[in-house]
Amino acid sequence: MVNPPMNVARLAAVDAAQAARVLSEMREATLAGQRGPLAPRPVIEQSWGRMLRSGVDPDRGFRSRPLSPEEVRRRREQSPLRHVLPVLREGLLSVADVVQHIMVVADADGRVLWREGSVAVLRKADGLGLEPGADWREDVVGTNGVGTPAVVRRPVQVFAAEHFVRSHTSWTCTGAPITDPRDGRLLGVVDLSGPLETVHPATLAWVNAVAKLAEARLRELHVGSLERLRTVAAPVLARLDGRALVVDRDGWSAAVTGMPYLQRVMLPKSLVPGRRWLAALGWCAVEPLGEGWLLRADGEPHATAASRLVLDLSRPERATVTVSASAPTGAWSRELSPRHAELLFLLAEHPGGRGAAELAGDLFGDPTRTVTVRAEMSRIRRYLGGLLQHRPYRFSDTADVEVVLPDDPRDLLPRSTATAVAHRRTAQRRDRPRPA
Repeated sequence: MVNPPMNVARLAAVDAAQAARVLSEMREATLAGQRGPLAPRPVIEQSWGRMLRSGVDPDRGFRSRPLSPEEVRRRREQSPLRHVLPVLREGLLSVADVVQHIMVVADADGRVLWREGSVAVLRKADGLGLEPGADWREDVVGTNGVGTPAVVRRPVQVFAAEHFVRSHTSWTCTGAPITDPRDGRLLGVVDLSGPLETVHPATLAWVNAVAKLAEARLRELHVGSLERLRTVAAPVLARLDGRALVVDRDGWSAAVTGMPYLQRVMLPKSLVPGRRWLAALGWCAVEPLGEGWLLRADGEPHATAASRLVLDLSRPERATVTVSASAPTGAWSRELSPRHAELLFLLAEHPGGRGAAELAGDLFGDPTRTVTVRAEMSRIRRYLGGLLQHRPYRFSDTADVEVVLPDDPRDLLPRSTATAVAHRRTAQRRDRPRPA
């Protein structure tokens, strides 16, 4: 009989020291392949499985070299999270210092960019290597409140011996991902950490609520920037004939004329003025305008110039699609939401195409949920353009599609509960040749 998962928050709220002892026994037994007093919580058990597969040492761990101060400054200046630091500080720091915690803000790569709070706890964090520029990805330092939320894309509290690496077991940390409200891209993680005695069952909801406030602030800033760009664009577009639109530096549309509204145009990594080919518009005259670009289309949308599409699913915490073209357009990449990653993977698995009902069955085990599938596929087509065909849904014949899979099949879209993805994870594992 398997012991039930432990309710860490309930036990720790009564007696943190007792909870730590029980968790320590659980950790030692589980890592030794034995049955402990209680089973790990599913989110912890799954993380430990990833750690064992990636070779993280539970007894010694590993510390990578921190980024230089210059690189930390550069990343801070480029991170969208710099805009929401006041929200995070107001929501967490006023109380964090009283309860002996620190606030840690890391970017999407798991690099610590900001670290503030109790001076005494900051000194303890130095001993753990939790310092500006440090790499706190899960597959580097083990299960923790920065790296694990980045993988599972939801808030996670890691208490005492739930940390995979032994040196972290005197610590408690609670982290929540902060995503770009425009497209769901992971921007980073905010974490509240401190000695294990400071654990509280309400911390998880608290940190998550502050992360959501930060996302709401980012949404407000985006809307405001588009409004300012729209004010600049209106008199310019009023004088133009034909198809044209004005987008910000990330390709989000502020104003359009002579064509249906596009929410976003995927731009090459390095866009410069001149005549350029864009998948959603065809050939365009590109001109700077305010804090964005004026795109005047002079041809029909076209897919044949795109030569290669790479769907990278090799990292459990992040899935991306990269499109490169034979035309002189450069390349662009996009981080995918978990649902879009699932759908593109399924289409790659079925090059002949897949209908909405079939995709609904693959995702939900329910072929009647076609409305959800069609809505998501419509959103995907906004950035893939002619590279994605429909009736049935499939990649264009002109696209050379490559899928990059993780080394271990169990790490394929680990957050996905889609029936077809789970089957593929199991099938891949079963079909792998056994070592001699």
